[in-house]
Amino acid sequence: MGVADDEARGIPYDALKAFEGRAAAESGIGKDPVNAPMIRHWCEAMGDTHPAYAGADPIAPPTMMQAWTMGGLSGREGRSDAYDELFALLDGAGYTSVVATDCEQEYARALRPGDEITFDAVIESVSERKTTKLGTGHFVTTRMDIRAGGELAGTHRLRILKYAPARRKPKGRRPRPVINRDNAGFWEGVAAHRLLIQRCVGCAEPRFPWLPGCNACGSPDWDTVEASGEGTVYSYVVMHHPPFPAFDPPYAVGLIELAEGVRIVSNVIGVPYDKVRIGMPVRLAFLRVDEELELPLFRALDDAAGGEG
Repeated sequence: MGVADDEARGIPYDALKAFEGRAAAESGIGKDPVNAPMIRHWCEAMGDTHPAYAGADPIAPPTMMQAWTMGGLSGREGRSDAYDELFALLDGAGYTSVVATDCEQEYARALRPGDEITFDAVIESVSERKTTKLGTGHFVTTRMDIRAGGELAGTHRLRILKYAPARRKPKGRRPRPVINRDNAGFWEGVAAHRLLIQRCVGCAEPRFPWLPGCNACGSPDWDTVEASGEGTVYSYVVMHHPPFPAFDPPYAVGLIELAEGVRIVSNVIGVPYDKVRIGMPVRLAFLRVDEELELPLFRALDDAAGGEG
């Protein structure tokens, strides 16, 4: 265990188990009814063009279900005292960091514009003390029942890890990408300093990341086109924490929209992380990480970077 792990104190498991079954949120009310503008923004961000989510009588994408319950920057919406007490207990014992680990959703009915959203949540389980690569802590699972007009629309389970960060290890090797028969051609292209995009033979739709079949027409036949390397920052995040071996936060990770119409996630370089902006023009670059690994990155153009980098 690291320094922070050493400072974390054990909590009697009975004290944590006592929170199971208690409310995490009570009588929550969605800040907005389901509405077409938010559906459109979601679909644009996700690149989802399914016709069911547009037109005169759209439905909301099922995976958008939790979005209607979020309190936003204004703070907690319906969160219970029990949930705050559990977090205070874990914080007080040294488990001050948090990361979402996974979620599960079940859908009971479609959500349509005009639906008024209400929700309740329960602390479903708190794990025994676990040691992970991030550090030592406890997994907390909450279950949220989401209703539209009083009718169950779906269930959302979220699992987080409240943990004490492990000591940073010396900078090590960058994690290796998973290469399989579906994406081997992409990495062969990277090795040759070519960014290859799949193109469906059936409908000519470009796609990225690489997939075994076309998500537009279903055809399994495809060829490739080489990207010009020109693009813009469609969206981005700045990674501050948690630190991992071989990475040196803070750094910017961008969703890059290529000139060919597809998007790729990669680092934005050539400009300080706090100067990255949506719409910034970028150009493909290749970075040799070590003797075995080379990665495609995107460098801000000189005029966008203000001459820096």
